[in-house]
Amino acid sequence: MNGSNTLKRENNVSLYDVNIVNRIHDQSAIVVDNVTKSFINAEGDAIQVLNGITMDIRKQEFVSIVGPSGCGKSTIFNIIAGLLEPTTGKVLVGGDEIGKSTGHVGYMMQRDLLLPWRTVLDNVTIGLEVKGLGKKERQELAMTYLERYSLDSFAKAYPSTLSGGMRQRVALIRTLVTQPDIILLDEPFSALDYQTRLVLEDEILSILKDEGKTGVLITHDIEEAISVSDRIFVMSKRPTHVKKTYEVGLAAQRGSAMKARSDERFKQYFEDIWSELDIQMGRSS
Repeated sequence: MNGSNTLKRENNVSLYDVNIVNRIHDQSAIVVDNVTKSFINAEGDAIQVLNGITMDIRKQEFVSIVGPSGCGKSTIFNIIAGLLEPTTGKVLVGGDEIGKSTGHVGYMMQRDLLLPWRTVLDNVTIGLEVKGLGKKERQELAMTYLERYSLDSFAKAYPSTLSGGMRQRVALIRTLVTQPDIILLDEPFSALDYQTRLVLEDEILSILKDEGKTGVLITHDIEEAISVSDRIFVMSKRPTHVKKTYEVGLAAQRGSAMKARSDERFKQYFEDIWSELDIQMGRSS
């Protein structure tokens, strides 16, 4: 299976310029247009991490970003989330440039970061507190989400009494309750045991589809990416660019991430994507 770069540039002119930007807003959740990012090291030298990243992520799509360790995947996330500014290039989130968008993006990290002195209910309401909602309103909204996903019986429990998988479910609800359009998932399953990971892949994918959210996953696990993704962006080593984009969609076609793993195309996707990473990681040297 051959991947293809999602977007190309001609004569060094962005395909997102002027009228094209206007046409894609309706169907695009995230537009990353020729983004570069450099950092200054201790010696004062500029170290380029990202080199012309271009991606168009559609509304309600679930995509994964895979690449060699240290290639800059988290840097891409931080730029999309508005935590970092690109050195050059442009990012549109929900049709707005980063810095001008409000409330579009939720971020779910590898660690659940639940506050141990707060109950499940009080952890879920943290984002609503920051938004300035009153106690009654935020608790009612949080309970609505906990009930929707069968966690209401744990509302008064403390994080220390929950399993790793349960804690990540709570972390997801904490993100969803603020009602972002886009959920960034930074390796949220990596600290969990294999069986729990498989269950949560299906659960989170189902929840995001039910909620009509756009999901973007960073992962080192190629199998995980194939099983949950509509598309996979394969990154090169530094300075990073999008090397290939794979149209997958096995979970959507088979009905679940678990069933996607038994699809006859799964093995070929794995081999193709691994070969791209293998080349970039220089294992042949």
